[in-house]
Amino acid sequence: MGVSKRSERIIRFLLYLTVVVLANAAAATLFFRIDLTRHGMYSLSPVSRGVVTTLTEPLTIDVFFTRDLPAPYNSIERYLRDLLEEYAVYANRNFNYRFYDVSARQGQVTGQIRENQKMAEDYGIRPIEIQVLEKDEVKFKKAYMGLVIIQGDIIEKIPAITSIDGLEYKLTTAVQKLNNKISRLMSLPEPVQVTLYLSRSLEKVAPLMRIKDLPAMPDKIKEMVARISRKNYGKLSFAYVDPPGGPSLKKLADRYGLLQLNWPALENGRIPAGSGAIGLVMAYGEKTLTIPLLQVFEVPLIGTQYSLVDLGRLPEVIEEHLSTLIDINESLGFVAGHGTLNVSGANFSPSAPRQPDDVRNARRLISEIYSIRDITVDEGVPDSVHCLVIARPTEAFSPHELFQIDQHLMRGGSLALFLDAFAEKRTPMMGGGQFVPIDTGLEKLLAHYGVRFEPALVMDRECFKQRLERQMGGEQPLYFAPVIRKGSINRRPAYMTGINTLVALKVSPLSLDPEKLEKSGVRATRLFSSSPESWLMKAPINLNPMFIRPPAEPGKMQRYPLAYVLEGAFSSYFADKPVPQRVVKKKAAAKNEAGNGQDKAEKKVAAAPIESRPEVIKRARAARIFLVASSEMMRDSLVDEDGRSPNAIFLMNIIDHLNGRDDVAVMRGKVQRFNPLGETSAATRTFVKVFNIVGLPLLVSLAGLLVWSLRRSRQRRIRRMFQS
Repeated sequence: MGVSKRSERIIRFLLYLTVVVLANAAAATLFFRIDLTRHGMYSLSPVSRGVVTTLTEPLTIDVFFTRDLPAPYNSIERYLRDLLEEYAVYANRNFNYRFYDVSARQGQVTGQIRENQKMAEDYGIRPIEIQVLEKDEVKFKKAYMGLVIIQGDIIEKIPAITSIDGLEYKLTTAVQKLNNKISRLMSLPEPVQVTLYLSRSLEKVAPLMRIKDLPAMPDKIKEMVARISRKNYGKLSFAYVDPPGGPSLKKLADRYGLLQLNWPALENGRIPAGSGAIGLVMAYGEKTLTIPLLQVFEVPLIGTQYSLVDLGRLPEVIEEHLSTLIDINESLGFVAGHGTLNVSGANFSPSAPRQPDDVRNARRLISEIYSIRDITVDEGVPDSVHCLVIARPTEAFSPHELFQIDQHLMRGGSLALFLDAFAEKRTPMMGGGQFVPIDTGLEKLLAHYGVRFEPALVMDRECFKQRLERQMGGEQPLYFAPVIRKGSINRRPAYMTGINTLVALKVSPLSLDPEKLEKSGVRATRLFSSSPESWLMKAPINLNPMFIRPPAEPGKMQRYPLAYVLEGAFSSYFADKPVPQRVVKKKAAAKNEAGNGQDKAEKKVAAAPIESRPEVIKRARAARIFLVASSEMMRDSLVDEDGRSPNAIFLMNIIDHLNGRDDVAVMRGKVQRFNPLGETSAATRTFVKVFNIVGLPLLVSLAGLLVWSLRRSRQRRIRRMFQS
């Protein structure tokens, strides 16, 4: 019997051991995770899985992250490790990642760590300053917090990871950009031309400007471009040009935006009067980008100062400009002219002071995943542009231009319209302005499609509150800046899921024509609206907060739709109308004889009886229109630089949706961390306060009395039991 029990125990032990070994083997080969967060915050999006599972070439992610950082930075490294592990689970064998140790040990930097730090800086990952609280003292510490993505000789980097917000989006889009860049570079029929324009005459005045090493600049930049070209499949070509003086110099400087300097005779005539230009121009096809090499700035009490750009950072700028020139991303068209916002950045200087119309933040965010193209609609919308953006036009479109916009939609393209009902003409007095209604012609197109906006501005009690100066105290409500809460946002569309609040500014109400929409089979989706405590301000418009008062009668307030997406088979506005012909403006007579001859030839050609009658597409394939009657939704006042605010995420998600990239929009918005509490009434807030102060202690006391009473009752029952 004893032998039998012993054998039974051995068999049971072997069975348990086998089960444990098999369970561990299964756990090592099978991956399973449950993400209970609302938007799958800690799970890879389908688009991320698709990117890493379809890699055709080896890709490596090198991470340089200082260890043992204080909160909140200590959680970033842990999240990054988990994220890369999940990428590795779904990726094929071409995906690899590794963490490099760049942390000093008790203030000592070993040889290996120093080598890793040098490698990071060679990649362009430099330490950043973070704030540390140690022993009740605020200190600043330098830390490496970046990574590089390497595929072949091409590199993409994220130099500073200071938050986990949108980290998966940044990684996935960086990998996509890398794949697109390699494909685009391999297909280039000719190299990108990098030309250094540097007048030799500047060498004479360089010592007076305290500029050193100017003569050596051509050789340094030539070597730099050659090094960058080797890493980009030899697709860069360098040239050095000493531009001639005189009128041709000014013409060249104006053409490329070069810095031109003029000086009188100096050093008692030892240096003759002259002029010169300097700048680095990158060109491919008809596209050019200019990199300034000499900075000029004014110092009070000292005067004009000059300095050359940091050549150590110039390769990064060349790489960024290369990506822009060769259009590695999908094209996004912005209508140029007609007073529209300068989203493309043409004739834009990064050092220029900010203006009210600035869209620098939107430009930077959009250019990360799209190639921005200026579109002259008079010449037609290229088929390569799927989404056409019209942002704040103030001048009327011709019938031919409206026809081109209509036909772009009929071909299945998308329209993103950020329109203003009024144009503000500023006056010097009191910094105010006069608001004049705008009529661009787009209004009749939209009315035909089934949507229109009213020439009025929405005021809302739920609005942005401006803090007043300390002397006055309090807050000033800006009724023309409605704050859109959760209850007024339609979060059913996937691309709107993570949007919890928005701020609108100088926005007009929208209305639909149900009959036209039903007849065309077009579906209208309201994205957000104002609160029920809203009213309209019609002309004359006065946005001085001191003179805006809500209506005394609550019945005059209501909710107004502010943004719509229309999807379906639109009918053409020109279906039963004659096709408007393009009107070519005659060029002004040239000043020289050759110009006159060319002008006559143009007139002769224009007079030829040749007509073109394009075929009208009368009904669209599935197309989309987004409309919000406020261009402020694109401006820096509402779009932050890092793209983390709800307004920035909303803007990018709308553009992605119009381009059929809802999966990218969902990935971007799922880590939206701004989750405001729902609005409550004053009575509810008072009840919660009283309950917390009085109610909870009272409940604890009642619970104690109940427990005491139950114990006494139990004691009495036991006593009666034994007495009987």
